[in-house]
Amino acid sequence: MQLPNDNRVIIAIGVGLAVLAAVVLALVFGGSREPAAPKAPETEGPGGLTVNVGDAPSLEPTRALRCFVDGQFIGMATLSDCARRNGLATDALDVGLDETGALAAAPTASFAPPPALPDATATAGSDVVDPYDTTLPEKPQPQPQARVERASGAPCLRFTGSDWRDLGQMSLNQCVQALYAGTCVRPGDAQYGRHGNLTLRLVPRRVEQSNDNTRFRILADQDRSCQFPSLNG
Repeated sequence: MQLPNDNRVIIAIGVGLAVLAAVVLALVFGGSREPAAPKAPETEGPGGLTVNVGDAPSLEPTRALRCFVDGQFIGMATLSDCARRNGLATDALDVGLDETGALAAAPTASFAPPPALPDATATAGSDVVDPYDTTLPEKPQPQPQARVERASGAPCLRFTGSDWRDLGQMSLNQCVQALYAGTCVRPGDAQYGRHGNLTLRLVPRRVEQSNDNTRFRILADQDRSCQFPSLNG
């Protein structure tokens, strides 16, 4: 067979073969590669911020929080500045997420002061006296006063916001569990209960107790799951 004498034809054929070879190689080596999966966008927690109440005291001292004074939001302030405006030490403030999902600081139980103590006679039955009854009542006989043991049981009451609800007789630990297990409150908020003559108060990260309904001290710490591991068992 006679080859063409025109060099341009030979060059064109060579270029065509080179392009064809490049396409074949690209299909062989590039076809086995799978496209990289697109990187999933990073998601943020509620409100773009997730802060555990238990971690709040270790926050940066220069970080601004929503500050509450006398139950009112006064603006953004650092923890130390918010404590100064409340006239308190920094450890007297509850720090955590408020109802807006933002980090906030407020004095303990500033939104929920202790309620009035339950009236012991409110739930007791009262006898109606007949004004025409001339019979003398029998002289009551002295009864031995029962000793209340916190371990064996005492009345446990829950404050519902308007009245006290009796949950029955139980130990102090059982009363705390019945009142507050699985329940957490926000900074400045509180829930109240009674066990015998003790007032119980749930505030962020802990349950407190008081003998006079005014001065409270820590009874048990609350974990991140709103439970009380120290009261189990």
